[in-house]
Amino acid sequence: MKKKVLIIGPSPFKSKGGMATVIQEMLESEVLNNDFDLGIHESYRDGNIFYRLLFSIYSFIRFLFIYKKYDIFHIHMASYGSTFRKGLYVNFLKGKNKKIILHIHGAEYLIFYNKLSEKKKLKVKKIWEIADKIIVLSEQWKKDFFKIFKLENIIVINNGINIKKLKLAISRTEEKQNNFLLLGRLGKRKGAYDLIKAIEILKEEFLQVKLYMAGDGEIEEIKKIVKDKKLKENIEIVGWADFNKKIELLREVSTIVLPSYNEGLPMTILEGMATGKFIISTNVGGIPEVVLNNENGIIIEPGDIQGLATAMKKVLTDIEFVKKCSENNIKKIEESFSMEKMHIKIRNNWREK
Repeated sequence: MKKKVLIIGPSPFKSKGGMATVIQEMLESEVLNNDFDLGIHESYRDGNIFYRLLFSIYSFIRFLFIYKKYDIFHIHMASYGSTFRKGLYVNFLKGKNKKIILHIHGAEYLIFYNKLSEKKKLKVKKIWEIADKIIVLSEQWKKDFFKIFKLENIIVINNGINIKKLKLAISRTEEKQNNFLLLGRLGKRKGAYDLIKAIEILKEEFLQVKLYMAGDGEIEEIKKIVKDKKLKENIEIVGWADFNKKIELLREVSTIVLPSYNEGLPMTILEGMATGKFIISTNVGGIPEVVLNNENGIIIEPGDIQGLATAMKKVLTDIEFVKKCSENNIKKIEESFSMEKMHIKIRNNWREK
């Protein structure tokens, strides 16, 4: 009989964000389903604070009636409330001598941890220490977390991309040279405000430069700034983009631009690479491990607005360079960051249990 694995995390059907996407892809994976019997337990759904709280309580109570059916628990955990919610599951399961794998997401995890009181830091350390294995998204994260927790069971499994699903988003780079896309939660952490300033610089020389900003977050604040600066011809605020809208947007651009201040390994960058987009991003988290200067994109320092504008100008003026990086990105994803490779690594770790 196949071992039963329960995947615990935000709803892949009623939550937004990269973690929900990763969970949905795991549930649909042939690699994982061939060897294991998978179940999903939704520990979180999007909504107002009252709804989220009630659902989290209901979800944990429901979990107490189903956990006995499963052999392995693969728990997706991010920072802030996610850590303490998942801590309830981890502590309960360890008391029942169950096998636990923590899969860490959340770009601001280190910031979150460092801001905690000593008492809460001890609670977090306990959650990490009693897990059988901990998956992180990059080698840099592994080094950073080892310094804090001194655990030998931390392993790296990069996010993977479903290349087949994204093929429709590949387009002719030279036809979309002027168009850029920011895809993610709109706000300071993703560098959205820095991008507006960079577009303001660029439009003086490049009237046709176009930036699409897609995601949830501080949409109204950003719309107001764009209007006040008279940039509506150059910046389009799309709002939340579902999968079909994401494909449509990716087809319309040459470049993914993500000038973030904190990241793990963003799905946006990997999706951009898989669809042959040039990448402009920052040297945070696992990004420098996949985006190399002048090979498949340009890396800048967070907050370097002039550097951001210069990188975007390079895209606008050197199409042969952009096309070369585009080809390199498709090849790099196929070789190292495919969804299948990610799921094989997860499957192999489940087999060890």
